[in-house]
Amino acid sequence: MSLSEKFHEVIVLGAGPAGCTCALHLANRGVDVCLIDRAVFPRDKICGDALSGSVKFELRKLDLLDEFLRFNLKLDAWGIRFFAPDHQSLDVAFPLRYDQAAPGWICRRTDFDNFLVDRIREHPRIHLVEGMACREIASPNGSIEVRGSKTFRGRVIVGADGAQSVVGRQLAGMAVDLVHHSAGLRQYYKNVSGLSESNLIELHFYREVLPGYFWIFPLPDNYANVGIGMLSSAVSKKRVNLRARMIEIIQTHPNVAHRFAGAKPVDGVHGFGLPMGSVKRKISGERFLLVGDAASLIDPFSGEGIGNAMTSGRLAALHLLECIEKDDFSKRQMAHYDKIIYEKLWPVLKVSYSMQKLVKYPWLFNLVVRKANKNRAVHDLILSMFDNTSLKKVLTRPGFYIDLFFK
Repeated sequence: MSLSEKFHEVIVLGAGPAGCTCALHLANRGVDVCLIDRAVFPRDKICGDALSGSVKFELRKLDLLDEFLRFNLKLDAWGIRFFAPDHQSLDVAFPLRYDQAAPGWICRRTDFDNFLVDRIREHPRIHLVEGMACREIASPNGSIEVRGSKTFRGRVIVGADGAQSVVGRQLAGMAVDLVHHSAGLRQYYKNVSGLSESNLIELHFYREVLPGYFWIFPLPDNYANVGIGMLSSAVSKKRVNLRARMIEIIQTHPNVAHRFAGAKPVDGVHGFGLPMGSVKRKISGERFLLVGDAASLIDPFSGEGIGNAMTSGRLAALHLLECIEKDDFSKRQMAHYDKIIYEKLWPVLKVSYSMQKLVKYPWLFNLVVRKANKNRAVHDLILSMFDNTSLKKVLTRPGFYIDLFFK
């Protein structure tokens, strides 16, 4: 029997952070996994490259945190520098968790994803298939088949194949919804000046890109990830040329242009789509479930998706272990996964969506930044909100801004 004819317990389509996390958790519990990706690693993935505290948590769950702390192709990140529409800035430190190591990192997706795939290659219970695109998914005789240049069969499939997920389109009927979707561009630069010593990631909420932001994320060896993201419905309605808007900010914006005077681009401008987690979707069905970007779990305010991707991969694995034990992959059984995911992630996604909608009122953003810079108590409250969903809800309430304005 050839490898392509072997029957695997679980097929995972997509070897990004969500797919690798799911495959590793399953394999560590003795499950036979076939992990398929259309690319050959290492490969680039268009992204902001920021790794949040939730990534740190998930690496710990995989027993990979110590190894990643020794990984030298990353930069420690200690917080965020927000730029308000009126050009004021506010520095907010990331909360420390578990140890005194950096609470977050910036790491090229080429390097981070390959770090995870290298762990996959080492695992005896994971069969990694690189360089095979999935053309079709079929369900013959109570199984799942992934058909490409070869055919692979399993009991259940995990769609971890990103924003344009084949599993999502063919099995869940997923389609792009411009109201809950962002368009993004990314370009790498060398020698951008003015980066903070503590490697703060920069989010620039200027009027030209609302609802969205321009970003500058520092990387090792004086490189930077530079990009722009904007709600797709706004791009379409306003007929925005994102590439031209990004170039305009780099060349002319008073907070930015002087910092790029000696900088050089090291690659072209690359585009990508971000399906936002601002609405609940059906992310499972008979013999399938979706994780990561395929499940549209990107934070609507920050645009961060790697942490939620890895969290969904872990929760998917735990759910599939139960399905395997029960030998039940029915639509009803798989639906428990939706409940698990949204119980875990929806509170934060919902608040972030409310915050995204508030960004269309630039004066509110200006007010918060101005007050936080003048009043230590307000600054500390904003800092606390990044680690406390209940506190973050305060930002969505009119009374908060009334208090800021009058007190």
